Amino acid sequence: MKKNKIAVILISFFIILAAVFMTYFYKVTREQPKTLKVIGNPGHKVKPFAFINQEGKTITNADVEGKIYVVEYFFTTCKGICPRMNENMSKVYAAYRGKNDVMILSHTVDPLKDTVGAMKAYSLRFDADPKQWEFLTGSKKELYDMARYSYLVTAADDTAITDIESDFIHTDRFVLVDRGGRIRGQYKGTDIGEVNQLIGDIGELLKEKE
Repeated sequence: MKKNKIAVILISFFIILAAVFMTYFYKVTREQPKTLKVIGNPGHKVKPFAFINQEGKTITNADVEGKIYVVEYFFTTCKGICPRMNENMSKVYAAYRGKNDVMILSHTVDPLKDTVGAMKAYSLRFDADPKQWEFLTGSKKELYDMARYSYLVTAADDTAITDIESDFIHTDRFVLVDRGGRIRGQYKGTDIGEVNQLIGDIGELLKEKE
């Protein structure tokens, strides 16, 4: 009888201990954000920029200051990877729609054709709020310099490109930028698994203090 009491006490003790541990583990994992690596050389940050959005408004780095944002490069007449990328980007948009701390910057790589009007028409496919999802055009040199030197993206193969000059950036990467202008992730925009990871990583950055 005495042994049974001791066994009951020990079992109860271990149950309580397990409950305390699980409560602590849940609390820590919920409160402590996952640490995302910083991409680029030490001190690398996105440089100042100025582009025109689908409303004809000039958007600068001041508009994303203190915010988390996702960057992509595409062009409206693309028949290759762009439609799939933007369908996936719309999932990112839906996950954080109305969240003022999160923005999307979709840059054209073909500004000659992608006028403000063309970008506006394209944005309507996704019911994009221009205050949160910006479709940006502007100087080709400045657009490409931002891709190469700020967002650290390079060209990706796309067999649908047949009529654009050789100096043409076409990347399948979505780039995640934190509140301080640092690159915190690059994701394959055609891969729904990586896009879901991006959605989760944005949530982790929202927990971080600037």
